[in-house]
Amino acid sequence: MQKISIIVAMSNNNVIGINNTLPWHIPQDLKRFKSLTMGNPIVMGRKTFDSIGRPLPGRKNIVITRNEDSIIEGVEIVNSINSLLALIKDEEHVFVIGGEQIYKIFLDHATHLYVTEVDSDVAGDAHFPKLSTSQWKEVGREKLVSKDDLHFSFVDYIRQP
Repeated sequence: MQKISIIVAMSNNNVIGINNTLPWHIPQDLKRFKSLTMGNPIVMGRKTFDSIGRPLPGRKNIVITRNEDSIIEGVEIVNSINSLLALIKDEEHVFVIGGEQIYKIFLDHATHLYVTEVDSDVAGDAHFPKLSTSQWKEVGREKLVSKDDLHFSFVDYIRQP
């Protein structure tokens, strides 16, 4: 069975971004992101790609955009969820990395969630949908503190059968 994982960092109030950037800088989170996604396809929306600014090395980069004329070197472009699902159908493990609209679409398709819960309420203009505890089972939690004294947890979920 194909594994579709969402990987996201969010605050207590479900904020994931502000002005196309992350509202925090947590090196441990970036290291975990790289470790989990390396060697696997990553799916993102155009705004997320623009915020990163380049294809991420060591991964197949797939961008969903409504702009059918988009051509980005090192990136596969798809214009619909159906064309994306056709493109990834033979992939063993795919990571969905954002942003807000892409997360909303894929939450129903995801089998796993890798969440960095940032213990803070922050202002933002992009949010992660509220998780249904009846649909997701927590299978791992690691509490950490950044060098800037920001408390956060790595929390892993699997979809309930």
